[in-house]
Amino acid sequence: MKIVVLDGYTLNPGDLTWDGFRGLGEFNLYDRTPAALIKERSKGAQILITNKTPLTRDTIEALPELLYIGVLATGYNVVDIAAAKERGIPVTNIPTYGTASVAQMTFALILELCHHVAEHSQSVFDGDWVKSEDFCYWKHPLIELNGKTLGIIGFGRIGRQTAQIAAAFGMNVIAFDKFKGTAPENMNFRWTETVDDLLQSSDIVSLHCPLLPDTQGIICKDTLAKMKESAFLINTSRGPLINDKDLTDALNNNVIAAAALDVLSVEPPKADNPLFGAKNCIITPHISWATKEARSRLMDMAADNLKAYLSGKPVNVVNK
Repeated sequence: MKIVVLDGYTLNPGDLTWDGFRGLGEFNLYDRTPAALIKERSKGAQILITNKTPLTRDTIEALPELLYIGVLATGYNVVDIAAAKERGIPVTNIPTYGTASVAQMTFALILELCHHVAEHSQSVFDGDWVKSEDFCYWKHPLIELNGKTLGIIGFGRIGRQTAQIAAAFGMNVIAFDKFKGTAPENMNFRWTETVDDLLQSSDIVSLHCPLLPDTQGIICKDTLAKMKESAFLINTSRGPLINDKDLTDALNNNVIAAAALDVLSVEPPKADNPLFGAKNCIITPHISWATKEARSRLMDMAADNLKAYLSGKPVNVVNK
């Protein structure tokens, strides 16, 4: 059984182990695979493991020995799952590994917007405190979360974990989700019937919904105009949920106060992404998922997915 990992570096830059895969067959590991080498490196493999390396219909049809595709992520849009299904090739993903880490990063971004910790620390190291006439100073208004309203669009596992953290800060929580489920207890919570209601009522809007045809561009000129001028927008979900140009215009024209984004519409971004010219905007390089603890869980679950397939009882199959 030939196993090929096409792009293992992001998951494991050297602080984890691939031992869970090595004993399952002939193991071939590549840190990265450029498009021109995908077919060559995949040739003869029964098992392909990918994170962001695309497996198109053309590639899948060119690999007659391929039996299984494992995606090292929750999102699986890098694989043509219809083409795989036609071949009887199961495609598996990792659905639940990063809940705590993404919720934690959501609040790291929120707190940075509230306190500008990095900028204040740099100011001290630049000598501003030494030269200050007063015993303290601040370069931006500082914001307390207690009593503020967090609006969460998409109330699955990560949205619910984020709500629990918000409640610990004394925040009110409102949420929109087409599939409501059970309302959380022990917090000041309500469902909203529309996204517009949530946008209008929230001091902070946090996106936790999947990327679907009806959610792509959900944050655009029209919806941004419904938010409070003092509101923050947080996105740790999927970049294409936001229209980059519209958000840039909204920030530069004070339609909303600030945004913090861990994802962009194209990753890695192009140098001309308009958000690089937006004021009051924090952008981090898609790291919400990447704590060592979350990556370790992902690694274990990916190996378990493959073991389950090899035992004849596949799990986490996205193209049944």
